[in-house]
Amino acid sequence: MPDLRDVFLCHAWDDRKGVAKDLHDRLEALGVSVWFSEKDVVLGSTLLREIDKGLAKSRVGIVLVTPSFLRRIDGAGIAEKELSALLARDLLVPIVHNTTYDALRDVSPLLGSRSGLDASEETLDEIATKLAELVTVDDDLIAESQMA
Repeated sequence: MPDLRDVFLCHAWDDRKGVAKDLHDRLEALGVSVWFSEKDVVLGSTLLREIDKGLAKSRVGIVLVTPSFLRRIDGAGIAEKELSALLARDLLVPIVHNTTYDALRDVSPLLGSRSGLDASEETLDEIATKLAELVTVDDDLIAESQMA
């Protein structure tokens, strides 16, 4: 599949130039290909359609959970639509940043039940490294299954 990405980075619009971009940059520096709306949505295109294509072409979903994200998914915006699609996936990793898993579970019990990472316990560099390792392990499992 052309343009297949390692991860899809779901984030609140308010975080696109801050922590979401920081995480994106750290992942790409580690060789992880990231679908990120700030660079992958073509000017003049339909945002929801581009997101839909990005979701289809990404192997792992990452949800950056911030206070802004929690406010956004409580409504009926794009973050809520992305989250709905991502919750259907096997591999979905929530990352809480400047909030807690308790706050996440109050808004999305399904996402809050997934194992994830907490930026109050680890730096963004450590989180990016763990996500890069996850993608590498996933690559190794795919290669092993193809050889069998």
